[in-house]
Amino acid sequence: MKCGFLEAPFIYGQTMRVLVVEDDALLGDAIQAGLKQSGYAVDWMKDGASAEQALATEPYAAVVLDLGLPRLSGLEVLRRLRSRNAPTPVLILTAMDTVDDRVKGLDAGADDYLVKPFDMGELAARLRALIRRASGKTEPLLKVAGVELDPAAHRVLCRDKPVELSAKEFAVLHALMLNAGKVLSRAKLEEQLYAWGDEIESNTVEVHVHHLRRKLFPELIETIRGVGYLMPRDKAS
Repeated sequence: MKCGFLEAPFIYGQTMRVLVVEDDALLGDAIQAGLKQSGYAVDWMKDGASAEQALATEPYAAVVLDLGLPRLSGLEVLRRLRSRNAPTPVLILTAMDTVDDRVKGLDAGADDYLVKPFDMGELAARLRALIRRASGKTEPLLKVAGVELDPAAHRVLCRDKPVELSAKEFAVLHALMLNAGKVLSRAKLEEQLYAWGDEIESNTVEVHVHHLRRKLFPELIETIRGVGYLMPRDKAS
């Protein structure tokens, strides 16, 4: 089995699903586009009530939450989230002159904040730090047949060599390794790749599996015709 690898430094894409709650259309669109470019799957809600519903039904790696929202304030969304003992990292967005809002947000359970206007690079970096701290507590290293995946560091090694994967390739590999010995349907894998409302390309899973076989080795992932994909349990270590 030959593992593909890069000798150059490897930049690992994020594969986490993030909820953005922002009622300003221009700012929300910019945040969504910037985070998608960084490799996140992004759901964007424009009011507090919709955000509350999304948080009650979907697990998120992190939340970017504006405090000044219609229908339900961002502060109330945060309080309700913490009242359920949800550990989801929350980064709040506040206006430059609202020190009281920042204090109230942090007291209500926010993990970090950014003052508008802000740099998209800083937002992405702060989210990475929040998710790294949260996920690093619970996600172990995964090892299958000489392939090692570190969810917290977003790092993949094949026979101790770093392997370059796109964000979506990382997401597919992560799901298959977590479920070694189980067949995952294409629909289940698509859930790891797309946010609500995204248009799903008909062959996207097949393309990413093909790339993983080429970059790692062909025998790692089996196709179960008409059902889905399998990473055999007997290859897990």
